[in-house]
Amino acid sequence: MGFYTNLIILTELLMLAMVFHVINYSGFKKEQKTWYLLTFITIMLCSAAEYAVHCGYYDPKYALPLTILTVIQFSLAPMLAVLFIGALGLKAQSRIAAVFFSVNALVEIALAPSGRVFYFNDEGYFRGDLFMVYEVFYVISLLYLVVCMILVGRKFRHRDIPTICMILVILVAGIIPMTLFKINITYIAVAMSSSLCYIYYNDLVQQDLTAELLSKQDRIQEMQRQMISGLASLIENRDLDTGDHISRTSACVRKLAELARQDGVYTSQISNRFVTLMYTLAPMHDIGKIVIPDSILKKPGRLTPEEYNEMKKHAEAGGTIVNDVLRGTAEADDMLFAADIALYHHEKWDGTGYPKGLKGEDIPLSARIMAIADVFDALISDRCYKDAIPVEEAFEIIREGAGTHFDPKLAEVFLNHKEEFE
Repeated sequence: MGFYTNLIILTELLMLAMVFHVINYSGFKKEQKTWYLLTFITIMLCSAAEYAVHCGYYDPKYALPLTILTVIQFSLAPMLAVLFIGALGLKAQSRIAAVFFSVNALVEIALAPSGRVFYFNDEGYFRGDLFMVYEVFYVISLLYLVVCMILVGRKFRHRDIPTICMILVILVAGIIPMTLFKINITYIAVAMSSSLCYIYYNDLVQQDLTAELLSKQDRIQEMQRQMISGLASLIENRDLDTGDHISRTSACVRKLAELARQDGVYTSQISNRFVTLMYTLAPMHDIGKIVIPDSILKKPGRLTPEEYNEMKKHAEAGGTIVNDVLRGTAEADDMLFAADIALYHHEKWDGTGYPKGLKGEDIPLSARIMAIADVFDALISDRCYKDAIPVEEAFEIIREGAGTHFDPKLAEVFLNHKEEFE
């Protein structure tokens, strides 16, 4: 009996561990927790009853309480399939569980006095000539479990047929020895199967939660893109020159970032995410122009020094607006990235730019890329205060500004791929 006792102890400890895990797990709703707790506790009760009957310390004076205990066990055991499936989320299992239990209990209670299913005598427990009634209940329970597990598996996007098959094989491996060879290892098989069910479902829940989270992140990112597009359109309505400038510079910064990485320039900083953020957030580089009066923003001639100083305020205003707009809707890194573009895209490599007078690589890389795209597009475009200049002349201005206005490495990449920007 040592091996059998060890099996029962192992079953009880395994189920106790599952009970504690269910209680402390936050991924399930209350109803799901209840089904799992019922499953594991029922296995513990049935295993304890099995041990009480077959432990080897039988005393005939306990025949009546053991008979009652066995009736309860035989009534509960075939219900485990229903409890499994209730835990795995199939609806209406509470009513089916009530039917399973009622039918099993009525049959067992009716047949118990006659000893037709099982009986106790002076020597111990024995199976009756109708023990097959209990086996039939088990087979029905097993078939129900097979059908329902297939139905449950179809609910999930991440189906794991080998896992379901393994669970069923373990159950069958436990039931056949009991029914054909009178080897009582059923409950360890049931315990293992229920644990696998729990692990399997838990894994599916986590996968679905992850998929749902990614879907929400995609929706949030789309909302951010729509918001950025809306803000860019708002600028376009105030400054007709800026509208087309926004779409052209967005394409330009993405191309320049990709080419820089291709040419081995700043490869440690320019990742796929960096390129995506450049393209997505570049439309916000001139958002600060919202605060500039129309009399300055749309002036058809050169600005006076005072007006130019007023115009320069759009960079700092842009950084502030980006932080205010994206706070709470974007990750901190994304918000900082967008703010850097808006705030620093008028800084110059030699430190003579605005608003902070940053120099060299102290200027964020995103702003240095934006500076080239911003100036180049402004040069080749008609503006209310000037006519467009030829593309080749614009390239020459970028060349002359390398090392003073522009990052020399990025300027070289830009000029080496002129055909990409013409």
